[in-house]
Amino acid sequence: MHRTPYGELPAFIAVAEQRNFTRAARQMGVSTATLSQTVRALEEKLGIRLLNRTTRSVAPTAAGERLLRRLKPVLDAYEAAIDSINEFRDKPSGVVRLTVAPPAAHSVIAPRLKEFVSLYPEISLEISVDADNIDIVSHQFDAGIRRETSIDRDMVAVRVSSAMSNAVAGAPAYLADHPKIAVPDDLHAHHCLRVRLAGGAILPWHFARAGKTFDVAVTGPLVGNEFDLLISAALDGVGLLYLPRDFVLPYIRGGRLVSLLDHWMPPAGSFFLYYPSRRQAPAALRALIDFLRYDERSAASRTKQGAANHRRGARLAS
Repeated sequence: MHRTPYGELPAFIAVAEQRNFTRAARQMGVSTATLSQTVRALEEKLGIRLLNRTTRSVAPTAAGERLLRRLKPVLDAYEAAIDSINEFRDKPSGVVRLTVAPPAAHSVIAPRLKEFVSLYPEISLEISVDADNIDIVSHQFDAGIRRETSIDRDMVAVRVSSAMSNAVAGAPAYLADHPKIAVPDDLHAHHCLRVRLAGGAILPWHFARAGKTFDVAVTGPLVGNEFDLLISAALDGVGLLYLPRDFVLPYIRGGRLVSLLDHWMPPAGSFFLYYPSRRQAPAALRALIDFLRYDERSAASRTKQGAANHRRGARLAS
């Protein structure tokens, strides 16, 4: 009797969907060499080449494409069947893979991670912080967290944050030595620290007035793709920042940075957790959604508690 090599099929699917052994290996948590050997062993057992490999690309053969089309629904149904028995456990379990925008990782995930892990010790979160808008289906993520304007309409989206705005900020010493800033056009006379997005574009400096939004083309001595580096430069007086307010708020509250042009900021947006509408959310993902779902009353309570803790810490430090 011919034995079907079930254990090797997910390896083939990962490579066929990613069209790259390195990315597929990273996704599966194995080495590229191990993954390559696994797929080759599958091809030898079946007696059919499933992937065409060159030094630059990997693509399914006609047989591979047919196998992928037939296998994917079967394995999705298999995973759903396994997940369905989670209802009989005391608490949900499993792995939830998320792609998260950097500001959401900072302001939505990080502050509540300890509480979630304590409530659901049998759920493992795998979080990829991505500035680019990743296709969660082709990259095998269970869900993503981004601003509503970045989410495709065929996704189920659940609000997980309050409205969050950006901020222009600079160190007091820098502001004392440079021209005053009253309107966004004044930024042309300043050193501005800019963010390079993963796709290569520079993060625009958006502003709004009388219901209309506009950008100011700023220049400066530093462009970077890492927020901490840019914040450090701003604290040292190298120039002005334009970042999500949550990243600079602790420094503004501590007096190390000054917030500028607050009345010129565009309407703030919220973050949403989203996942494919055609797929039922696994129990572990449903637990995360219910945990992160934004509720104004509970959010206000957490904000008050956070402020109380901040004041308490300040008294102890004085």
